[in-house]
Amino acid sequence: MNISSFDDLLLAARQQAQAQRLLFVFAGAELPADATPAQRDRFLAGQGGALVPIMCVDKTPDELSGFADLVEESRQFGQDWQIVFAAAMSGTDGLAPSSAAAESVLQRMVEAIKAGNLEGLIPFDREGQTLMLE
Repeated sequence: MNISSFDDLLLAARQQAQAQRLLFVFAGAELPADATPAQRDRFLAGQGGALVPIMCVDKTPDELSGFADLVEESRQFGQDWQIVFAAAMSGTDGLAPSSAAAESVLQRMVEAIKAGNLEGLIPFDREGQTLMLE
């Protein structure tokens, strides 16, 4: 299935043979201290910068009716974010993985984002649409 929106992700997760747990890392962008003038100009124009993980959460697909639910929950933390990265964990025997099981995977996602290794993660903008990152 081609995932081009958050709704596609929810649909795909709900259609899996095994129950899923969805993992989300919210990230902001900041200008690195050693940025060039051109990088600074791009950043001020709303492009570029370094991705910085801000917060993370895990949910089962049934805990979310849509992207608005996830955005609303993020507001409770009072952090401004630009991108949310998503991944999924598959359960066994019809049960989704627990939140405790998701903790180490979320931490690996945070470290991967810090390192710029975004393979296997689906980035969404603030409207719930997938992004192509350069």
